[in-house]
Amino acid sequence: MDFVKVQGLGNDFLVFDGPFVPTPEAIRRWCRRRDGVGADGVLVIEQLADDRVSMRYWNADGGEAEMCGNGLRCVAKLAHERGWTASPEFIVETAAGEHPVTVKSESVVAFVGEPVRFRTDTLQVAGYDVHPFAIGNPHAVLFVDDVEAADVDTIGPVIENDPLFPNRTNVEFVQVGEGEGIAVRVWERGVGETPASGTGATAAAYVAHTVAEVPTPIEVALRGGTLLIAFDEEGAWMEGPAEVVFTGSIT
Repeated sequence: MDFVKVQGLGNDFLVFDGPFVPTPEAIRRWCRRRDGVGADGVLVIEQLADDRVSMRYWNADGGEAEMCGNGLRCVAKLAHERGWTASPEFIVETAAGEHPVTVKSESVVAFVGEPVRFRTDTLQVAGYDVHPFAIGNPHAVLFVDDVEAADVDTIGPVIENDPLFPNRTNVEFVQVGEGEGIAVRVWERGVGETPASGTGATAAAYVAHTVAEVPTPIEVALRGGTLLIAFDEEGAWMEGPAEVVFTGSIT
């Protein structure tokens, strides 16, 4: 079975052509970095028309997620390079809805969605004020003074698995800097700390914009690189790189 390895800001995925639903056991085996291929998750894509493709996403632990921002850009890049789309502007369908994308020479612009508060107010979790927002999937955003000093490996899993989040949650640690940028580290549900997360960067930027009054567009510095997040009346837009790394096959 053939696959394509893709990455966006170091967030890496195995892409398979559908229709196909991998088992959780297979996903965990493929994503292991020492005795598998190694990836943060698995994407299954299908061509629906010359202006439309679909994607489904599973985290490395085998659990399916509603959406993946870095995966969205990678799927857009791969689909257009394959000639699946007649134009660089097309639609990617996900479990979280339809996402218009534009493939450029050095980046991909994608509509991430409308940030929605999925709890009524700010929560107190693990001693932090946590801002819960859904952007395709759930996110818990908290501010820190120094993102590099944040104890992500300890606090991340505590918040991810807190009973306040029955489906678990992604966690973003945000440091507001000078000017129009923020620095973010991401603890991803079912994966652990990852170099980047598109929906996580969007959730972090939205909270920075609405709570800390950081002006849009916002440069989000992640360990894997930088994303540009902008907001308008429709919702959130993301621009960043995507790359096909290699192809292979699994027997």
